[in-house]
Amino acid sequence: MKNNMRYEIRFSGSGGQGIITAAVVLAEAIGALDGRNVCQTQSYGPEARGGKSKAELVVSNGPIDYPKALQVDLLLAMTQAACDAYFFDLKSDGLLIVDSGLVEQVPTSRAVSIPFTQIARQQIGRELVANMVALGAVGYLCGQVSMENLEKALLARVPKGTEEMNAKALRAGIAAAMAIDLSALPRSIVSDWESEL
Repeated sequence: MKNNMRYEIRFSGSGGQGIITAAVVLAEAIGALDGRNVCQTQSYGPEARGGKSKAELVVSNGPIDYPKALQVDLLLAMTQAACDAYFFDLKSDGLLIVDSGLVEQVPTSRAVSIPFTQIARQQIGRELVANMVALGAVGYLCGQVSMENLEKALLARVPKGTEEMNAKALRAGIAAAMAIDLSALPRSIVSDWESEL
């Protein structure tokens, strides 16, 4: 597990995709179960359902002096609009994770594309749990939480009767993320921007 003093994660997508639920589950896993300092905030676009929504986590080994994300280490974008709107806060060595079925234009080579919605539809039978597939991938790739505690937090949060479906979605996302070789990505995205200047 990485030992950064401050690690910032932003979940983004459209209202109705379950972005905030995914962020809350991750925050509970890191804070209540892993015992680290975490602060979780969220905001909706003016349209709420269908509009842009984002939820952020600041994770730290020490006290958190400012609760909002300033320089994002990991950005999850579940729609093209969210990717376009929130990409600019990503650190030069940050990681962008997108739903490859919904985000076609990826603005950096430090990106991982995983078909979260397609995985949810094909493996779980419900597109509704694409957020939990994405949560599994984010949890694994951020290196800030134990997978066991992530699943425990998920099972405590989801509606009764949906636990098995959501846990299966979470595990499918973890499996998809495990197949990614992060070492194959460029170390920094600054070079991408410089080459365009």
